[in-house]
Order: sequence, then structure tokens, then C-alpha cells
Amino acid sequence: MARQKDVGGKPRLHRRAVAVGELRVSPATRRAIRARRVEKGDPIAVGELAGLLAMKRTPELIPHCHLVALTASRIELGVSPRGVRVRAEAETVDRTGVEMEALVGASVALLTVWDMVKYLEKDDRGLYPRTTLGPIRVVTKRKGPAPLT
Repeated sequence: MARQKDVGGKPRLHRRAVAVGELRVSPATRRAIRARRVEKGDPIAVGELAGLLAMKRTPELIPHCHLVALTASRIELGVSPRGVRVRAEAETVDRTGVEMEALVGASVALLTVWDMVKYLEKDDRGLYPRTTLGPIRVVTKRKGPAPLT
């Protein structure tokens, strides 16, 4: 039997989680992103928006996640020495945490970048031998009293 955990008896607390990760791509792809020469547009801007939208839809993707009202969410993408890095932050005042929202946001942001640059990463067989995603991990998780309103 599948069911969600009952969180009805838990107090509403301020909860915050931050996830980070990286998409490794070739030097040529990094140069194309920096020079804004990617055919589909700006993968940084599109990836950030996709990550924000994904955070809001986490319970639709992960069956046991509760629907939480995000009070704040942020996605930051940037070109790193090895590829594109992401930092995803989710906050709520609720009965359950937002780690999954941060992880989903980070993952979808990077997957969006991959989708936009994959034509630059393919080899002659249509594979991606240099392109890797991860690790994506939670680096901050906090909970405490709800802020006064």
C-alpha cells in the first residue's frame, strides 16, 4: 500500500533547503554559453526559469512529497571551470521540509541546460561522452520557528 506520511500533527515551522550541482560540458560548449551563441537561446536564463517552475511541481513528480506553499525560491546558474553549476534554494512555513523541491529545481535547471546545448556535446555516434550531470546534493537544511507576521 502506498501512502503519504501524516504530517498533520507537526508544527508549522520555517524551513529552508539549498541544493547544488553541476553539469560538466566541453570547453567549446562553455565558450558558446558565455558568448551567447547557443542556437536555442540563453541556457542560463531558461534553466533558471525551468528550475523555479519545477520546484512548484515537485509533488506531481515525486509521489510521497507533500504539497507545500513555497514562500521563497531561488535558482542561480553560472558557468564554472568544468561546466554549469546550480544553486537552488527553497523556503516555506509548513509542516514538512523542502529538500526535494530544492533537489528537483537544481536537477531540472541543469537538465534544461543539457537539452539546450546537447547538439554541441554530441559525438559522431550521437552520444555525450564528456557530458555528465551531478553530483546534486543538499548542502543546507534548516528549520525553526515561523517568522512573526
